[in-house]
Amino acid sequence: MTRKILVLNGPNLNLLGTREPGQYGHATLADVEAACTAHGQRLGHEMECFQSNWEGALIDKIHEYGRLFREGQVLGVVFNPGALTHTSIALHDAIKGVEPLPVIECHISNVHARETFRHHSWVSPVAGGIVVGFGTDGYLLAIDGLVRKYGATARD
Repeated sequence: MTRKILVLNGPNLNLLGTREPGQYGHATLADVEAACTAHGQRLGHEMECFQSNWEGALIDKIHEYGRLFREGQVLGVVFNPGALTHTSIALHDAIKGVEPLPVIECHISNVHARETFRHHSWVSPVAGGIVVGFGTDGYLLAIDGLVRKYGATARD
């Protein structure tokens, strides 16, 4: 059975390709979404990509996918929360609230090699795995990790 995977992106990721290209590269969000969709489909999964600069919209999407997971329709979520990683207890609580929905945290840059305030994540304690510092290829690694870790045990 094909299960859907959500690629969820938080604030400012809509600026990929123009925002700090030395840090984030030149790929646009559309490029990332196309690569994720193609990669997921090669692995046999339907993909949905969603980005919002609004914390509440991200929380609503997590809640939706928690329900769809309980119904056996989805495998999980690859989530780049952007700067909300370091500030949002609400995202932590949303993910914890829909357990056992698998969520893989993903960051384009190595957040641990950057400013000190980026070293703490409120998402990491409730994530099934974390991919950092591989550029936009990290999304593909996160999809692979999600499929490998949860594909065989997810509800059929």
